[in-house]
Amino acid sequence: MPTPAHPARTTPTSRDVARAAGVSQATVSLVLGDKWRGRVSERTAALVRTTATDLGYRPNQAARSLRLGNTRTALLVVPALTNEFFARVYAGAAATAATHGFGVVLYPSPDGTGPARDPFASARTALDGVIASSMATGALGALRSADLPLVMLDSDPASDAAAHVNLAIADGMHQVARHLLDLGHRRFLHLASAVDTWTFDVRAHTLTDTLAPLPDVTLHTARSAHDVQRARETTTRALTAGRTRPTALICDDDILAAGACKALRRLGLRVPEDVSVTGFDDLALATAVEPELTTVRLPAEQVGERGMAALLAVLDNRTPTGDDLPVELVVRGSTAPPAP
Repeated sequence: MPTPAHPARTTPTSRDVARAAGVSQATVSLVLGDKWRGRVSERTAALVRTTATDLGYRPNQAARSLRLGNTRTALLVVPALTNEFFARVYAGAAATAATHGFGVVLYPSPDGTGPARDPFASARTALDGVIASSMATGALGALRSADLPLVMLDSDPASDAAAHVNLAIADGMHQVARHLLDLGHRRFLHLASAVDTWTFDVRAHTLTDTLAPLPDVTLHTARSAHDVQRARETTTRALTAGRTRPTALICDDDILAAGACKALRRLGLRVPEDVSVTGFDDLALATAVEPELTTVRLPAEQVGERGMAALLAVLDNRTPTGDDLPVELVVRGSTAPPAP
């Protein structure tokens, strides 16, 4: 393909204006939306306007008209709500929004963990900002082009967003590894999510960093789609590949763990007598399987609450709380010492 003679020009956004002026994106929105009086100094307002002119910034009129509407509304972009975790995220966000006179428009990805379609094609209400899961990254291009304040959930803190709300994912995976090591396990299989996103990368890296330095430990990885049937098939292939059988399966979430348990049972192996299994999330599914699943409890409602609070802070030109939300290992019947 021939190289173009000149690089494509990119349209400046309010984020570019904020960076060049040395102010927050919320300040830019206040000034250019003519809502700055009493909240931003005249000097700062003049600086923002001058910077916007110098950069050739032009507000997205469609998005601006949405923001200046009477309804105070946030858009929440998540994978499909067949995943209980994101249903709880929505419940937390909606509860916090209601106490501040906000509504929450929910935009789930129609394909589960796949990318969402352009949410602005279906939005029918005024939008003040967006809260998005890192597992719905396919929507981010549309979100950024709409030039609305964006809060990212469970995502790389170095990514470009007005605020981030993260869980202590690395600590959770470290707790899992230490629990199994303390029980005496030394041969591990990591049933990893095939979804390419920051949160699962952190789980994988943490597990490797914890186990790899130990001289008597082996760790193999098998990647699976987020589906019980696919997880069962992936686990079966991994356990019949001819390697020495692991004594513990560490799964990236409870759905994968349920599939792993089915595979073990069909292979004639017992949980936890022959193989221990752990999950991540602490969904209702974790106590529906037998034996009940050792897993990491994630405070999903608090993720939604914190995400909405962060968006409110950005819109009010305040700094959101930045601490990661703590997680907790819940030990149940699916883990035990390895057979002698």
